[in-house]
Amino acid sequence: MRSGNGYRTGAAAKFTDYHLWKALITLDPSSGIGRKRLSEELDIGEGSTRTLLGVLERNGCTFTNKTGIYLSEEGQKVRNRIAMDVAHIDLGRLTISDCDCAIRIPFASKKIRYGREETDAAIKSGAAGATTLVYTDGHVRFPGTNQEVDRESEEILRRIFRLRADDVIVVGTARTPEAAEMGAVSVGLALIGGIKFSAEARFSLSGQTNDELVSMCFAVHELVGELPVCAKRRNNLGIRIEDGMVIDNLYDGQALEEAIQTGKTVRKVAESGPYKGIRVICTPIDYDGTVIAAIGVVDMKELFSSHIRE
Repeated sequence: MRSGNGYRTGAAAKFTDYHLWKALITLDPSSGIGRKRLSEELDIGEGSTRTLLGVLERNGCTFTNKTGIYLSEEGQKVRNRIAMDVAHIDLGRLTISDCDCAIRIPFASKKIRYGREETDAAIKSGAAGATTLVYTDGHVRFPGTNQEVDRESEEILRRIFRLRADDVIVVGTARTPEAAEMGAVSVGLALIGGIKFSAEARFSLSGQTNDELVSMCFAVHELVGELPVCAKRRNNLGIRIEDGMVIDNLYDGQALEEAIQTGKTVRKVAESGPYKGIRVICTPIDYDGTVIAAIGVVDMKELFSSHIRE
């Protein structure tokens, strides 16, 4: 924790693969969402949401502008790899709690033995339990046996899902719909091998999260005698630090963008924004031959000196 300078780190982030999945499903390539709204959708704290978004961002899955957070083309590819049919249903006596959520995982029946492992995984994720079923020989059955589910339950599942041979159906059950979904999806993610990001996705700031970018800015801020410091990643909004604290985390400085686009240090008088008429110096940050960000210093001392000379 950094006290007295305005920048603080909260408690340890708490999110799972389920929350990454939920974020990828919630985010959209054409409609932005704010971090606070996403935090509410995921039902985790804003600090955890910020860290989660850092994971997605450094794997190239999101980008941010003034209208919100968007799913990138790479993010759409990751989402497609983990897509699964999900439906909130009521299977009555087939499950043990109030709310049920069913998922369908295609061609996964060979990964199932008796369903006990899946039940344990759902319980660890916060559900009351899970019922695992397989679709073989034209019927929905309990794994490891020839026992078929009751006709009513099978009709419900057929109505919701387009069942194919060797499909697996996992029904998470819990006191709330959210917990039931978390249990079912967590099992599904385990069956498909988890969320795998592309090894070719370029990490920004050598894989560092936004917290590390902020820390870098504070280091520069202190080195230059607490002159204003700003920084921006490629295709994302930036931050602005003054007087030992972050005062703007939606900053879009022209000089920073120019440094990113040209790959050269920019020395100029700002033509717009909060530092209009003041000299700024911005330099690109290169990672493995690609400019991924820029950091800049605002020369407020020069402005004060010119006022004194006048």
